[in-house]
Amino acid sequence: MTALAFTGARVVDPATGFDGRATVLVRDRVIAGIGDAAPPSDAEIIDASGLVLAPGLIDAGVFRADPLACHAGGITRVVLMPDQRPPLDDPALVAFAREVGKPDVWVHPLVAATRDLAGQELAEIGLGKAAGAVGIATGREGIANSAVMHRLLAYSRAFDMVVVTHAEDAALVAGAVATEGDYATRFGLAAAPAFAESLAIARDIRLAEATGARLHIRQVTTAEGIALVRAAQERGVHVTAGVTPAHWLLNETAVAGFRSFARLSPPLRCEDDRRAVEAGLADGTISIVTSGHDPRTQEDKRLPFADAMPGMAGAETLLALALSLVRSGAMDLPAALKTMTAAPATLFGLEGGRLTAGAAADLVLFDEGSPWRIDGDRFTGAGNTPFDNLPVQGRVRMTVKGGELVWRG
Repeated sequence: MTALAFTGARVVDPATGFDGRATVLVRDRVIAGIGDAAPPSDAEIIDASGLVLAPGLIDAGVFRADPLACHAGGITRVVLMPDQRPPLDDPALVAFAREVGKPDVWVHPLVAATRDLAGQELAEIGLGKAAGAVGIATGREGIANSAVMHRLLAYSRAFDMVVVTHAEDAALVAGAVATEGDYATRFGLAAAPAFAESLAIARDIRLAEATGARLHIRQVTTAEGIALVRAAQERGVHVTAGVTPAHWLLNETAVAGFRSFARLSPPLRCEDDRRAVEAGLADGTISIVTSGHDPRTQEDKRLPFADAMPGMAGAETLLALALSLVRSGAMDLPAALKTMTAAPATLFGLEGGRLTAGAAADLVLFDEGSPWRIDGDRFTGAGNTPFDNLPVQGRVRMTVKGGELVWRG
């Protein structure tokens, strides 16, 4: 494999705090060196002047591993949710899921918390870990039965596996497609109160605190929920939180006109909650940013709002949308990148997410200021995005996975 030498780039490694100009040499699928030494004569020299070189992005919590979409988005690793067909509740299915992305993208599956994701009987969690699962997940829905959730958290601690949960009270959100409020009332949409999230978060945090388990709430989207997570973190509970760009860039007004592409789970919230999400990212309460990549088919989305399936395609726009946090002043560039590199790598014990000698050569080279307009029709896969036609900045120029140049934009 040809060695690659990136010269002139601003190299940002959130894992070590390095942020400066350097030459990065890639050889034999690993990072061979970072510094100011002249590139070796046998290396392909890539002039990266004016660009940013960072670890390949880790998209922590996708529902489908789409290699082309990942490459276009600078993503080299995905943490795959167990909501597959069939669900990843068996070690053989976990092992198969781990291999589906090869050689294009690293796939790290989460084993289903319960059989068939039904929330009743625990799945083979220990065998799932042995098959390659990097965590446990309840899937698109939480576990309504508190006794089952308590047993799951206690069991997870024995295997030192993080439990990824969906935080909504199932009884309150049953049949709902929007957040309770003026907009849902105006459009006649079945709605649930926003505190359905905080009720679930409060219960799961209390159970995690009682068992000493590691809990990750995949999406925290309300001010009340964020306050609960922040308070738990301050008293030492092992809880982390994530969010998708939709919940700090959009609010409930995006459903105007019954835009089914804005039908998400959790649903879009009020403006105060949107602002709270951005503040939670700024102060570190929310430490993971994920695309929530869930590219539904046209048949699933081009329906009346209440009948459309929740979800959006997000892999190709993850970096550009995350960079909005930098432009707004909520975070600096290393902090924003950390939410998609070092933080998920640490949470799930992954090899990637860092730029150090000997580390896996997973890299993204991007132009932080390059303007473009999101066009769902030009996505490599399904284009169901609520951000269609939104002007953004930040374009991926190259994606390197395992030392191989897999995308050039």
